[in-house]
Amino acid sequence: MDGPGRDPTTFPPYYHEAYRSTVRRAPRQPLISVPHTLSEITGPGPALSAMGAQDSDLTTNMGTGGEAIGERIIVTGRVLDDHAMPESGALIEIWQANAAGRYRHRVDDHRAPLDPHFLGYGRCTTNNDGVYRFITIRPGAYPWQNHPNAWRPAHIHFSVFGPSWVSRLITQMYFPGDPLLPLDPIFNSVPTDAARARLIATYAHDVTQEGYALGFRFDVILRGPNATPFEPFATTHHARR
Repeated sequence: MDGPGRDPTTFPPYYHEAYRSTVRRAPRQPLISVPHTLSEITGPGPALSAMGAQDSDLTTNMGTGGEAIGERIIVTGRVLDDHAMPESGALIEIWQANAAGRYRHRVDDHRAPLDPHFLGYGRCTTNNDGVYRFITIRPGAYPWQNHPNAWRPAHIHFSVFGPSWVSRLITQMYFPGDPLLPLDPIFNSVPTDAARARLIATYAHDVTQEGYALGFRFDVILRGPNATPFEPFATTHHARR
């Protein structure tokens, strides 16, 4: 799985003025190539070998014997190449805030409760048809300090690994109809309406389970004209600062 080219109509730029942290992170000089070593060209074997079936159910994978609080959802989709062919065996990792909009992380000081039964992290691999599936809870919006009265829309972070560590791609999945999307500079750093639409999951009634959970479908397209917008994540280059 190769990383995408930086198509300016699809992928967000390294520097987007409205997204303030890119001021510090964006390269100030041209990128330079760095030769790959064994640690980059080998695959995430230990992560795969340590993975169990329970890792894809974020409502119970805390191991406390309890269940996460919030609106239960099922998120599924396919990982595809530019010819709509499935990518099997891809390692998918997700992480997210809890139903109150708080991450289980030492630097998250949002005045919202932590859920003792929610880790906020899960993983699985795609099957032969490129399909992944997670059970989780719908994350809450949360405040951040990018601009006055700034709130991030509900979202789930996705990391997709191919056959080696260097083939990692990162994106975010949003929910349809969220009123915070037009106000979010991260979402709006993606250059075009068509590309931004690829970051929004669709409600899937065929995935919804009666009396249990709503279903959402979110496909990840790795490259080509319909590629999913991925975050600027230089794995083959380092920036000179």
